[in-house]
Amino acid sequence: MSSGFKRGHEGSVITVFDAAEVSILRSLVSQILGLIEPGETGDDPLERALGIGPSEQSADPVLARLFPSAYEDVDQSAEFRRYTEATLRDGKRADAQTMLDSAEPGRVELTPEQAQAWMRALNDVRLALGIRLEVTEEVYDELAGMSEDDPRYPAYVIYDWLTYLQDTLVRALW
Repeated sequence: MSSGFKRGHEGSVITVFDAAEVSILRSLVSQILGLIEPGETGDDPLERALGIGPSEQSADPVLARLFPSAYEDVDQSAEFRRYTEATLRDGKRADAQTMLDSAEPGRVELTPEQAQAWMRALNDVRLALGIRLEVTEEVYDELAGMSEDDPRYPAYVIYDWLTYLQDTLVRALW
């Protein structure tokens, strides 16, 4: 298992992954990429060209968490989403692609910019998995007593590992 991230020279961040860890990371990030593909655009060619998208929040709980409402007021939130969601999706796709491009078995050294992209992509992966697993603060108590035979156990272990990676990455960048 990875020993997490450590600070390298000149702001770089270093870790070591085995092939199974890279496979898990790539699979999860690929799933995120599938979820955040470009959203729907209107029929108006100008709106499509400008990346102006739909104003409704997604019914998918993961997408609703990755692209939360900006305002309590539904109309204000819809207007904000209409003009910003396409750019947010582009950023999340770029971060996920950076992670896919640089995740490989063995020693991985990330530039400060890549490390920031990894931090954002790891956060998105953790949020998505946490929503699907219905993670709450109480989950850690449940996990501590969970049998390895429980069908949910592997997913919770992966969630915990992602939490560890994110924590060590934040500390290495700090």
